[in-house]
Amino acid sequence: MWWTYALLSALFAALTAVFAKVGIKGVSADLATAIRTVVILVVAWGIVLYKEQWRGFHLLTRQNIVFLILSGIATGLSWIFYFKALSLGKVSQVAPVDKLSVALAIVLSIIFLGETPDWKTLAGAGLIIAGTFVLIL
Repeated sequence: MWWTYALLSALFAALTAVFAKVGIKGVSADLATAIRTVVILVVAWGIVLYKEQWRGFHLLTRQNIVFLILSGIATGLSWIFYFKALSLGKVSQVAPVDKLSVALAIVLSIIFLGETPDWKTLAGAGLIIAGTFVLIL
């Protein structure tokens, strides 16, 4: 079932790139990122409130909070650089290079989380890296 959500994530990420490219035309990439962030904030909190998941707030540990904050900072920086790249380049170039994050996440999961990938995962990461270099060059 996880792959269904992953495919939906990929679909919406693709739509994000196309919608963002149209939306940033003639607008600062930073302003566009800020507007997008407010929309995400409203949607995310709307879901939490609707599902009454805010009741689990007291279960957060210091580690949860620290790493969620770090994740938020990394996400924000990713979005800022992504929108800047979209304002300067084509979606067909920017979006695939952005997906180098998949290969980087695999490498980081091995280094920091001790995950052990199989050969298919490593081969896929290698192909993503190779494809990124083809697009850049």
